[in-house]
Amino acid sequence: MPQFLILIDELCAGTDPKEGAALAQSILDRLHTLDVRTMATTHYSELKVYALSTEGVENASCEFSLETLSPTYHLIIGVPGKSNAFAISSKLGIPADLIEDAQGRLSEDDKSFEDLMVDLEQKRHQVEQDAAEAAAALKEAESKLANATAKEEKIKSQREELIRQAHEDAAAILQEAKDIADEAIRDFNKFGKGGGNISAMEAKRQALGQGVNKSKSKAKAKQEVQENHNVPTNLRVGDKVKVLSMNLTGNVCTVPNAKGDVTVQMGIMKSTVNIKDLVLIEEEDKFVPKKGTRVKNMTYGGFNKAASISPEINLLGCTVDEGIAKLEKYLDDAYISHLTSVRVVHGKGTGALRAGVQQYLRKCKNVAEFHLGEFGEGDAGVTIVTFK
Repeated sequence: MPQFLILIDELCAGTDPKEGAALAQSILDRLHTLDVRTMATTHYSELKVYALSTEGVENASCEFSLETLSPTYHLIIGVPGKSNAFAISSKLGIPADLIEDAQGRLSEDDKSFEDLMVDLEQKRHQVEQDAAEAAAALKEAESKLANATAKEEKIKSQREELIRQAHEDAAAILQEAKDIADEAIRDFNKFGKGGGNISAMEAKRQALGQGVNKSKSKAKAKQEVQENHNVPTNLRVGDKVKVLSMNLTGNVCTVPNAKGDVTVQMGIMKSTVNIKDLVLIEEEDKFVPKKGTRVKNMTYGGFNKAASISPEINLLGCTVDEGIAKLEKYLDDAYISHLTSVRVVHGKGTGALRAGVQQYLRKCKNVAEFHLGEFGEGDAGVTIVTFK
């Protein structure tokens, strides 16, 4: 059987509405029985009801904007069209009393059908709005998931870097121990052959013992500080703290939760730690100048330098001459600001900048001692300076 498509505009219009609607319904029903694909436009409410109640027949409508009195050309499948005659008439200036009179002349069935159309239109708009809100919520959830995944990857990368650094430090310690042991064995062999100096060996033994004791003292002091320090209370966002387990300083990013965990920003690294692992660093508004220090040299523009000087200077990217020039001014400022110690970040690189910094520090009269950072302090990329 050949396939047909029949297009009909305003089927059976131009005659009595009741008879025209009945005839149009009969024609559409016959075409539907013959399985002929048909598209017909109409203003007859009877045909809209026919489509709603007949299987295989579907209503459709083109959206119409009452604001612009023009079609939007948005085809809506499943929803019958609404004539909007009264609304359009009101927009065109027809008196309201005439429109009210016309509405009163509608039959109860016509009014019920118009109410049904309005209800369907409102529900359609609500469904579209709900769908748009659901799509926006889904997009926001996907964005949050992507951010959380990125943060997790960053934390994972930082953790792997810390583990790698720990392995490197452990390997260096083992290598140093091996070198000391090898040297001790060589000296012992020399002594056994009569070529060793017993006084020199005893001096080396004592120096080695002092080094071990110094390391033990540092470890014990750190443990005592971690066990006996006062746990900070009433931490606020922005407070400066020291993370004991990492020996790093940072700023509080969140208030403690029920478990006492807070987020601390330490340079580029952000970590969640417990308040038991924190020491609050009091940032005093005033300080007592060292004896013989001129007060006028300690203030700039009415602000106390101790409140603005950083406990760390970053020399990364500087040449040796540039780094020494910056370091010289910084150490003067830090000393007169009554800081007890500072961190000099020079990086590892070729080691030229580190060597230049340490050579300069040996000549500084205000420096009591300095040493390379330990694990968690920046390792060989940082020098810790303590003032007299």
